[in-house]
Amino acid sequence: MMIDLPVVSKRDIRKLSPDELKAFMVEHGEKPFRAKQVLEWLWKNTASTFEEMNNISLATRELLARHFVINGVTVQNHQLSNDGTIKSAFRLYDGNIVEGVLIPHDTRMTACISSQVGCSLTCKFCATGYMERKRNLDAAEIYDQVVRIREQCESQYGTPLTNIVYMGMGEPLLNYANVVKSIERITAPDGLNMAPRRITVSTAGIAKMIKKLADDGVKANLALSLHAPNDTKRNEIMPINEANSLASLKDALQHYHQVTGRKVTYEYIVFESFNDTLQDAEELFQISKWIPCKVNLIEYNPIENADYLNTADDKLTAFHKYLADRGVQTNIRRSRGKDIDAACGQLAVKQKPEEAAA
Repeated sequence: MMIDLPVVSKRDIRKLSPDELKAFMVEHGEKPFRAKQVLEWLWKNTASTFEEMNNISLATRELLARHFVINGVTVQNHQLSNDGTIKSAFRLYDGNIVEGVLIPHDTRMTACISSQVGCSLTCKFCATGYMERKRNLDAAEIYDQVVRIREQCESQYGTPLTNIVYMGMGEPLLNYANVVKSIERITAPDGLNMAPRRITVSTAGIAKMIKKLADDGVKANLALSLHAPNDTKRNEIMPINEANSLASLKDALQHYHQVTGRKVTYEYIVFESFNDTLQDAEELFQISKWIPCKVNLIEYNPIENADYLNTADDKLTAFHKYLADRGVQTNIRRSRGKDIDAACGQLAVKQKPEEAAA
């Protein structure tokens, strides 16, 4: 009589720590150094299958395949904008889809990556905010987005990827552990070996997690999606502000600067007839005094579910001048990839997972 044995799901090998993998190797009669070889294949050489690990014996590769999987991220499809921006739909191992963007510039090539499937923050001007948050991405899934975009950068433009921004789908600080682990792997010499100063984590404003970033010594830049200069207006467009007021963010940012010595970037979308007056600029100027900072003024990119409009060019210019005249380092960020819904605030998966799989 045949006995049905229980099906044991294989663990994603990239979720093992180096010590766990070394212990596994020893337990199965392998030399401890094999763990280091495997980790190098997984992270530095970005292997997506065990078969690729050609300096490891076939028997060892078969052992790994019996016990583990590599839950890699693949490009389901991509779109090329008229301005050279590339938006990709990344398919995860469970069929979920997230989006990421390669933003080319004269002096840098930037990967904009996602940290969650959907988002729970419901910012009124952001397409992702109208999606359901299904789950957090694990560190390897975040890492893989960078790898895939780096491949696009090199094949499309023949140049290396230079910058990474955690500004795609989701709130990075609500997936703190995986975001931090992904940064560690991206910057590690046996990972992608990218400089921490080239990485920026953008948050809608989770005060206690901003403090934790500082206390944990996370080596990355910080950007705050501010978008309004007072609590009344910020509450209206960003419900997260009700639990993370500007006063609490001020305290968190001052702690962050005291511990790290780093300046912060304020991201400020300028909406018509909402936050584009010189009075708004004055309030933003007062916020700029909290700690050393720079301000990015961002064009608004309309989405289906919201009625907000981009401010007029003359108002944007006047707003910029008001801050710059008062010594605030201020940049105007022009939108990229608008024609393929790849610009700031436009990322939203329109395919259902089962449609993406077709």
